[in-house]
Amino acid sequence: MPSDLTSDVGPTLTHLDASGRVQRVEVGHQPLAARLATAQGQVRRPERTLEAILASQGPKGNVVEAARLAGIMAAKRTADLIPLCHPFPLTSITVDLDPDPHLPGFLITATAKTTAQTGVEMEALTAVAVAALTLYDMAKALEKAMVIENIRLLRKYGGSSGPSGFDQNRPSQ
Repeated sequence: MPSDLTSDVGPTLTHLDASGRVQRVEVGHQPLAARLATAQGQVRRPERTLEAILASQGPKGNVVEAARLAGIMAAKRTADLIPLCHPFPLTSITVDLDPDPHLPGFLITATAKTTAQTGVEMEALTAVAVAALTLYDMAKALEKAMVIENIRLLRKYGGSSGPSGFDQNRPSQ
C-alpha cells in the first residue's frame, strides 16, 4: 500500500509506511508557506463554579490566565508531546478563554501561526486541550463534575490546503 495521501482504495495514513510501520512524514521537499490553524473546545461546569472563577475566587489564583499560559506553553512543546509531530517555530499562538453562560463554562479557542513546511493544527489542538485540562486542575477544588468536550479543528490555511484551506464552518465543495 502506498504511503501517500491516497491509494486505489481511498485515503491512507501518512504516518505509516508501505509495511504499516510508524514513520514521520517527510516534509523536506515542501516549500515554506504561511500556515494558520484554529481549534476550539469547551469546558462545562456548574454555573456557581463559573461565577467563582470569573470573580477570581479560585483556590489556586487566576484560573483563566493560568489556563491561557498553559495553552501557549503546550503549543510550543507539541513536538515533545505528540511523537511524530515536526518541531518548528511558531510565529504566533493565541489562546482565548471566553465564559459562556449557556454551557455554562468556557469556550476555548486557539490559533497557531507559522511559516514552515508543515501545518500547525496539532499545535492549536494541543493548546486547547492543555488549557482545558488546566482549567479543570485549577478549579477542581471548587467542582470535580466538569466536562471537557468538543475539542476539534475549526480551520487551517496554507500549504497544500491552499489559501482558503479547511474551514469546518464552510460547506464542503
